Amino acid sequence: MKALPSLRQLRYLDALARERHFGRAAERCAVTQSSLSGGIQELEALLEAQLVERTKRRVALTPLGEEIVQRARRVLVEAEHLADLAAAAREPLTGRLRMGVIPTIAPFLLPRLLPELRRAYPRLQLFLKEDLTARLVDDLRAGVLDVLLIALPYDCGEVETSILFDDAFQLACHKDHPLARSEQVPLDAVPADSLFLLQDGHCLREHALSACDMGGDRHQQSFEATSLHTLVQMVDNRLGITLLPQLAIDAGILDGTDTVVRAIAGEPQQRQIGLVWRSQSGRNRELRMLADFLTEAHAALVGGVSVGGTAQGAASIPVQAGGKGGGT
Repeated sequence: MKALPSLRQLRYLDALARERHFGRAAERCAVTQSSLSGGIQELEALLEAQLVERTKRRVALTPLGEEIVQRARRVLVEAEHLADLAAAAREPLTGRLRMGVIPTIAPFLLPRLLPELRRAYPRLQLFLKEDLTARLVDDLRAGVLDVLLIALPYDCGEVETSILFDDAFQLACHKDHPLARSEQVPLDAVPADSLFLLQDGHCLREHALSACDMGGDRHQQSFEATSLHTLVQMVDNRLGITLLPQLAIDAGILDGTDTVVRAIAGEPQQRQIGLVWRSQSGRNRELRMLADFLTEAHAALVGGVSVGGTAQGAASIPVQAGGKGGGT
């Protein structure tokens, strides 16, 4: 029978490929540096091939090593799916769940929904990572994250999607702005040259431009923000107008300001909030349970009704910030 690499060896190689440093890779795997180095040497001996180029100044993978890392990541993801499938069969929504979430959702929705989730599923350990949508999608594909809470539409590849609710846009302007005199504002009355949006590359920006039927060529601005709070401050100082999602408005982003919101006339202009996970995930059933719970909890929140189970305890919910800059 052919000798095969172990999951431990593949995990060591994956960590080294990500960190490009033996010490940091060992920390990532919670082992000593000598253990990690020995495991990779065992893998090279097993495969009878050099996978890592070792010099005093840097660590690099050989071309074969790079190819094996890509295949190893798929093997590791599938192995996690096996364990997740068995765990979900025993008791759904327990243990560790790694969720990615974007910053135009996280601070406005999670503080209001997580207490209900804790009460309903006290044995769930939810780990949150806040970052840009593109980077979260990459982490989902790589198996670093289990599920994403993002704004749609967004091209995530081959995934399962569950829409939780629609999130309408409203026009935000200073209370003394001429547009504030109307209860509803037609799209053609929105001045493109004074419309502030998040910086290029943020999905909320693309959703807002689509809502206003403005392409990138038509919309040019001298200021671009990395957060909705910054946009509100710019509007509150009479420097322009913006579009805000109802989710942020309901969470009180305008509290203490002289900024008001007005409905956009005509068809509702909105984004969709949804959960996204890998199509091959072994947690498909329980992630749909989570989506159903979040949908019901949000509906009750909007209606001012408390939801959730009566179980006691609290889920562990560490939060990890994402990369540089704000999220989408």
